[in-house]
This record gives sequence, C-alpha cells and structure tokens, in this order.
Amino acid sequence: MILKMHHTGFVVADLERAVEFYEGGIGLEVQNRYERQGGPIEQVVGYEDAHLKIAILGIGGEHVLELIQYVNPAPGQRPMSERSVIGGSHLAFAVDDIQATYKNLSAAGAKTLNAPISVAPGRTVCYLQDPDGNWLELMELKE
Repeated sequence: MILKMHHTGFVVADLERAVEFYEGGIGLEVQNRYERQGGPIEQVVGYEDAHLKIAILGIGGEHVLELIQYVNPAPGQRPMSERSVIGGSHLAFAVDDIQATYKNLSAAGAKTLNAPISVAPGRTVCYLQDPDGNWLELMELKE
C-alpha cells in the first residue's frame, strides 16, 4: 500500500544552474546534495557506469523536488515544447502573488507559455518551463 507522495524528480543539464533557478526563482531550499556512481544506482537507473549528481530541494512539508544531472551516460534531448505528449508532466506550485512570481521566474530564465490568467473565480494559473524544459504551473488560489 502506498503511504504518501515523496518527491518529484527532474533531469537537468546543469545541476548548479537548476539549483540557482529553483532557489532564487522559486525560493526552494537545498536540503541535501550528493553523488551516486556505479553499484546500486546502476540497477536503479538501468545504465552501466551510471554517475549522477543530485540535489534535493524543498519548502516545508514532506514533498520535495529531486534535481538529477546525469554525468554518465550523457543526457539526450527529448521534445519538451509540447504539453500534450505522452509522458509529459508538470509540477505545480501554490503562490501568494502569481504576477510577481511569474515576473521573477521569467527574469530567472523560465520560458513562459502564457501570462497568468483567471480560469475560475479565485483561481489564476499559468504554465512556464524551467531552463531545462521541465514544465511548471503556478497557481494563485483565493477563497
């Protein structure tokens, strides 16, 4: 039986750049950093000679964001511009000021899809991509 949601993982090209984006742009805090190489991680990810750099970021609560940079094997590109592809995913953040957060993330290097828009009374949302093409949703929820 599943007990709870634990983390969301994103593969990134440059761990330092990604950490800077999520720390400075969103306000997440680095909770842990480590590397995994060879041995068991090869079994987990299914690559011989696997070498990963990992950062765990959070903002309170139990669910965290795991950023993974593959040192080996070298990461490949996948089409990230479409949201409707099978396997497409996003991570949503509840924010108190969507306009300010949108502006801050845009300045930090996010690619914007749409400006914040009201989709229902008290619910304003927008989609962006981080510098590696991972989809993010911002949600401002007013009661």
